[in-house]
Amino acid sequence: MQISSIVKLALKEDIGNGDVTTRCTVPEGVILSGRFMVRESGVIAGLEVASETFSQLDDHIQVTSIIADGEMVEAGDVIATVKGTGRAVISGERVALNFLQRMSGIATLTRRFVDAIEDTPAVILDTRKTVPGLRVLDKWAVRLGGGQNHRFDLSDASLIKDNHITAVGSISEAVTRVRKGDKKNRQIEVEVKTVAELQEAMELNVDRIMLDNMSLEEMREVVKLCNGMIPLEASGNVTLENVADIAATGIDYISVGMLTHSVQALDITFLLDE
Repeated sequence: MQISSIVKLALKEDIGNGDVTTRCTVPEGVILSGRFMVRESGVIAGLEVASETFSQLDDHIQVTSIIADGEMVEAGDVIATVKGTGRAVISGERVALNFLQRMSGIATLTRRFVDAIEDTPAVILDTRKTVPGLRVLDKWAVRLGGGQNHRFDLSDASLIKDNHITAVGSISEAVTRVRKGDKKNRQIEVEVKTVAELQEAMELNVDRIMLDNMSLEEMREVVKLCNGMIPLEASGNVTLENVADIAATGIDYISVGMLTHSVQALDITFLLDE
């Protein structure tokens, strides 16, 4: 239902009161076919969303996926074909492409991060740094790329960050208030910036500790101190260039904001058959 609503809003945004160019140039009832083709290698994500896009314009349109979401493709590969009423095919192509390109870009970048640490047990996580209104698609694309989702929203778990700690005075006080106030006893994660803060958090028996912008040397020290007693998550300024070094410290999770906040769309085109 949420995906359907997202697609409906996107179509309304793009088509507005009607696709005047297509209405004037494409005869009513004419049948057209076309194909989605990738122009660079990457991981495909969003085929189901693209299909939903065309279905909302004409539920008789046939969208045939040649590969599955989550599969790797190379430049020149055709990933899906479309056949149906010409006006619906042409009016829907841009919205379908927007979803496909963004989701595939996220999945492709995620796969690069996952591959970079494949020789370690560390897990790549996303963040809440998603496009407002598109989080369900952004996080779906991360999973298709081989990553895992962190919190979907603020109600999933308690993540006590620096501003929460500043607001109440200490990590201990913040954890105490969460345990007292959260009747559902959700998971508690605490963000720390120093070894001293880590030691305070460890004494509170929280579920996970996030290391915010720590150096590799500090991470190695923290991993040694914790000795597997509590899951550790690295966060802040994680790149493809340093993620392998971060994973090598023995960290359990690595959250990467750029998976969704700095997306480079995968180059995909839609071509009508002649």
